[in-house]
Amino acid sequence: MDAAVVVIAIGLAALLHQPASDKVVLLPAPDGSVGRVVITTAQGEQEISQAYQSAAVRSNGKLTSGSESPDSVAKRYGALLQAQPRRPASYLLYFETGSDMLTAASQATLEALKQDVATRPVPEILVIGHTDRVGRAEDNEVLSLQRAQLIADLLQQQGVKPAALEVTGRGERDLLLPTDDGVDEARNRRVEVSVR
Repeated sequence: MDAAVVVIAIGLAALLHQPASDKVVLLPAPDGSVGRVVITTAQGEQEISQAYQSAAVRSNGKLTSGSESPDSVAKRYGALLQAQPRRPASYLLYFETGSDMLTAASQATLEALKQDVATRPVPEILVIGHTDRVGRAEDNEVLSLQRAQLIADLLQQQGVKPAALEVTGRGERDLLLPTDDGVDEARNRRVEVSVR
C-alpha cells in the first residue's frame, strides 16, 4: 500500500439514501505506481490493485466491486484529498573536503530546501551530518555534527522553530559509498535533511 493512496468513504451511501456501505477506492501514487488493498469481511475477500478500482462493503458484509474515474474521485473526495499532509521530502547537501563549506551545486539544493520548508505550516525536520573517512574518526564525529548544526542554524534563520529540528552527527559510520580509511569521497561528506 506504500505506492498508492486509498480513499475510504464511510457512510457515503447513507447520505445518498442507499443501503449503508463502506467504500474503498485505490488511487495511484504521484509517480503513477499502484499498490494493492485487500478488503476482508465475514462474507468474503476482495483485492483491488488497479488505479481507481473500488470495492464497497454493504451493511450485510457483501462485497461489490466497481471503478471510479479521476474526475469522479476529485468531485467526491477533493476536499479530503486536499486535507492530506504533504509528502516527506529528502535533500542531500555536500561539503568541500574537511570544511563546513557547501559545494556550489549544494547551494542550489539548500535554496530548494529553504523554499520547501517555508511552505510547510508545521514542518518536522531531521538533519543528519556525515563525513568521509579522511582524518580521525573522533574528529569526523565532531565535524559531522558541526555540518548538521550549520544547516539547522540556516533553517532557524528562515524562521524554523528549534523544536521542529532534530540534529545529529554520524561521523564516518554511515557512508553513502563505502571506502577504505583515509579515502577522500565527496558523496560521503554530506548532510541529509528529511522534511515532513
